[in-house]
Amino acid sequence: MPVAEARPRRAGAPPAGVYVAHDWPDVPGVARRRRAFRPDLLELACDVVVIGSGAGGAVMAAELAEAGLDVVVLEEGGYHGTEEFTGDAARAVRTLYRDGGAQMALGAPPVTFAEGRCVGGSTVINGGMSWRTPEKIVERWRMEHAVAGTGDLARHFERVERFISARHQDEGTVGRDNELLRLGAERKRWDTIPNVRNQVHCAGSNNCAFGCPTGAKRSTLVSYLPRALAFGARVLAHCRVDRVLLQGKRALGVDARVLGPGGVTAHRLRVRARRTVVAAGAVQTPALLLRSGVRSPSGALGRHLTLHPNAKVSAIFDERVEGWKGVHQAFQVREFQEEGFLMAAVNIPPSTLAMTLPYYGRAMTDVLDAYDRTVVGGILVEDTVSGRVRAVGGQAVATYALSDFDAERIVRGTALLCELLFEAGAKRIVLPFEGQRDLLGPDDVRRLFARPIPKASMEVVTVHIMGTARMGEDPTRHVCDSFGRIHEADGLVVSDASLFPGPIGVNPMETIMALSTRNAERLLETWS
Repeated sequence: MPVAEARPRRAGAPPAGVYVAHDWPDVPGVARRRRAFRPDLLELACDVVVIGSGAGGAVMAAELAEAGLDVVVLEEGGYHGTEEFTGDAARAVRTLYRDGGAQMALGAPPVTFAEGRCVGGSTVINGGMSWRTPEKIVERWRMEHAVAGTGDLARHFERVERFISARHQDEGTVGRDNELLRLGAERKRWDTIPNVRNQVHCAGSNNCAFGCPTGAKRSTLVSYLPRALAFGARVLAHCRVDRVLLQGKRALGVDARVLGPGGVTAHRLRVRARRTVVAAGAVQTPALLLRSGVRSPSGALGRHLTLHPNAKVSAIFDERVEGWKGVHQAFQVREFQEEGFLMAAVNIPPSTLAMTLPYYGRAMTDVLDAYDRTVVGGILVEDTVSGRVRAVGGQAVATYALSDFDAERIVRGTALLCELLFEAGAKRIVLPFEGQRDLLGPDDVRRLFARPIPKASMEVVTVHIMGTARMGEDPTRHVCDSFGRIHEADGLVVSDASLFPGPIGVNPMETIMALSTRNAERLLETWS
């Protein structure tokens, strides 16, 4: 397909090649079926249809389009440009997040998680941390899952890092909350490293989770998708894919709905393609495949869900912190990485913080009155158990049971984080455990180990969902092969964190991108 023709762009309108619901009459190649029984059905043909525009889908689309293939990207969410992103957190969660960012993996405790639903996917709303897969994890993939081709990953990481400008922060963009985290770690003599982030001259506006207002964060919205568009790809927003079209075990494309205002179906769309790439994330991808009738010989589709359980504390200082100033996350404390957890400081808006506080009334306002003196710190645990995603009534339902061992690590990691924050000067720390009194000094930390803390009392969250269509060379154990192709299915590829055979212990964005780069290369090598 030729590169999309330039067209006048009104303020706030999508760029050429991106189509939202009211633009559908202008989509090149769309034909309306004339059959009387389906007059509302639109049809489109291409080489490759990609479902999802985040870290997996956008990278796959750009690599394939650059190679000359006709690529169509379907995104359930809308298009929102950089000029729309502000500090209005309420608007952001309505427009950029699936279900307002309030999804849950059911269990005791339930684990709240967030997914992006917009052009650019979760890369628009994440913190931008860009870490290569730890070598011990890659070795585990090789030894335990026979994942092939991992020796060439460094080349793919380098390619990704060039496109997303992975680098450290400029001086002057680190806020006081992160400086206090580093100060406490230095006083404890704990290993701390600066974050590598996908950014160019980040201004430190701490709006990463609600869309970067400057375009400095190189989400796929401003990196890979413009590249895909430049090589002729089409991005169709407001498209919910209902099912993958199968003829026997061969994928022929997808059936989708074009969503108008209020989520009402404006059109139905059938995209026929020689290859179908599913990159909807590790919750939506297995749900889509299951409701499409895809069955893996391994029985593993939707299983092996891992999610890096997170817990946070709110530490109140005497000094003004103003955590909304400075980058979202500048450092990680890696002292306990071999034990399976990391520490960081991440500012969140007061409205979101209030939702998670174990207080109401005057007790809550006492904490919120100190918001400008508060550091929100968190731990990320590399989990040792897994959950499951099912398709119930066509919708994704996740379940996950936190293990006793991981619950103990959450408590230990929280206690160590509190020690660090008291070293940095904290005067009061609000815990993520219901029924536990606030800590008022380092001596109080010992209380956390005095008696077991029930798992059901823990506030646990995550933004890292992985592993529900895991890759490997054994069709009796794995859903996909080493390059994302679903075992015993033709023309059907997965390209997101569903592929991970297990948790990776660090932020997953760059791993997803490197795997997508690698898998796109293999798809091109085997194209016929």
